[in-house]
Amino acid sequence: MAKESTRGRARDDGSAAAVWKERESLDGKVVDAGVIILRTSGCSHFHKGGCSMCGYNIESAPGIGATDIRKQFEQAYERLRGVPALKVYTSGSFLDECEVPKDVADEILKRCADEHVHLLFESRPEYVTAERLDACLASHEDLEVALGLESANDRVLRYSINKGFAVRDYDNAASVLGAKGIPVRTYVLLKPPFLTEAEAVRDAQATIAHAAKVSAVISLNPVNVQKGTLVERLWRNWAYRPPWLWSVLKVLKESRPEARRLICDPTGGGKERGAHNCGKCDDVILDSIKAFSLSQDVSRLGSPECECHEIWRSIMEIEGFVVGGTPDLQRFFKRQRA
Repeated sequence: MAKESTRGRARDDGSAAAVWKERESLDGKVVDAGVIILRTSGCSHFHKGGCSMCGYNIESAPGIGATDIRKQFEQAYERLRGVPALKVYTSGSFLDECEVPKDVADEILKRCADEHVHLLFESRPEYVTAERLDACLASHEDLEVALGLESANDRVLRYSINKGFAVRDYDNAASVLGAKGIPVRTYVLLKPPFLTEAEAVRDAQATIAHAAKVSAVISLNPVNVQKGTLVERLWRNWAYRPPWLWSVLKVLKESRPEARRLICDPTGGGKERGAHNCGKCDDVILDSIKAFSLSQDVSRLGSPECECHEIWRSIMEIEGFVVGGTPDLQRFFKRQRA
């Protein structure tokens, strides 16, 4: 099933923002997984300023309530019947009762239990409590919870991402999940704003090492430039470039031994708003990342010969010392954006 999104259409509060199927590893087997992005009233943190790179709240709106979300899920799930795994996302937190009312969340959990479907959902750490998890487990036991740690550096979380929590909050939430026997999937961000390429690579590697202690799965998420965000403003002013695919490869190759399972699916990969190289080698690398994510075989990660690899290496070495880059690098960036 191709990914279907309602973005760009007149908003329908009774229709999910997007529905599709994708391949996922479950219990050591590659299976079809359904993905549903629910349209809600929005992430609570967004209403307090939000994260610098996140534009997912564009699909949200005040006034979307329990009846709407219930209808969204039912219509979307009918298209996905038979999948052994389901991922239910919102613009914020599934466990935030202001975003997904508890009775609706419980209905979704019970539906997945009745259909024997593995359910993954996301939450910010502040909503992960023993009491809330007990209520979830009373409806469905086959759960996985994704936490967006992004960085294990509190300064990056605060000043670069504006995440609204500290590393200790993630650690506490992961501990509560572990005590309940619920697997943790951790999101790690590659290249938040205000970091050089080399700093971003080191930060992602350090974050993977930190998250690996408590995570069943770690998802490396290269920044993509989303509309209406601080990152987009910087990007339009030539003050930000999404990460190179060479950087993605470096993190995946060198951090694979740290994690039980390490995956990556670069949103907008190969395009100017997503992780990209020069354009000539992008597709080969993206295909190899997909193959690696399913197999966990590092040898599947491609390293094609391409002249842009030397440019990336130069950037990694000198970017922190040369404000704005050398003239050659500036010309290269302009060709990329042309």
